[in-house]
Amino acid sequence: MIDFESEGFPTSIGPANGFQFLSTTWREILWAALTVGRPSISFIFQHGLASLFEALYRISQMRMALTQETFSQHLYRTNAFRQLDPTEKGAVSYALGMTFCKLFAHKLLNTHWLLHLDVFKDQLNPELLTGKSRPDLVGQNDAGDWHAFESKGRSSSPNDDAKKKAKQQAQRLVRVDGQDCRLHIGAISFFRGETLEFYWRDPEPIKEEPLEVRLPEDAWKHYYLPALAFSQTEGLDEPNGTDEIGISVEIAPHIYELLVQGEWSKAKELADRSRQELTEQGYFPDGIKLAVGENWAKGHGTFK
Repeated sequence: MIDFESEGFPTSIGPANGFQFLSTTWREILWAALTVGRPSISFIFQHGLASLFEALYRISQMRMALTQETFSQHLYRTNAFRQLDPTEKGAVSYALGMTFCKLFAHKLLNTHWLLHLDVFKDQLNPELLTGKSRPDLVGQNDAGDWHAFESKGRSSSPNDDAKKKAKQQAQRLVRVDGQDCRLHIGAISFFRGETLEFYWRDPEPIKEEPLEVRLPEDAWKHYYLPALAFSQTEGLDEPNGTDEIGISVEIAPHIYELLVQGEWSKAKELADRSRQELTEQGYFPDGIKLAVGENWAKGHGTFK
């Protein structure tokens, strides 16, 4: 369970404004960590072992940083996370921010697909990529609408200045394939005391020159590649020490067939068309099924 606050969302879309809580599972958190659409290290190496280690790195950050106490449904920071040096802590906080932005978008906005804006770096003026006035992510919901997200992670509760900065970076109008993003959200994952919480706001976009991007043919490769590498690796659940990972990843056969052929966009389109079938069979809407073993419950309270 994650306490969160929403501000500025229109009544026609998104969560009710105010303080609420979100029920979730380790399975959902790890899926979000594995698939949140930043260009992974592995895209440099295309496929193979590097992709697998990128997938494991994303998942390991969650287990290293987060835990639960017995009889509690909340998530807390671990001693290991608390003792990191500031630079390391900043990197893990960034990963937490990206992961929980993806999780909340999936659960409350029906936005299951997120891509980092750097996926479009070849199309954008370098000044727009390095400037402060741009969001991190764009995401597409079930209806085909695009949303823009500025994602931040912090080790402490955000003050008004931090919330203002997240709002300002989310306000830059982004246009994907000629379609204006409908929501422009600033999101912050943070710890209040030792407990993980979440804040997001949908400010009005600034009507200046928009960031115009076109979806490249291989855009969804950056989304699927870590999960694909994980699903192609055998032996992670064998009793040789690797069972400590306690996670298995499966991709729906008809989606997997397209992915191994490099048909990234077709795989995404097929997942969209077969969303109901996929979810009925235990997959997430992107066609990925992630199973979490007993080791994830041990030492993590009652959170499943």
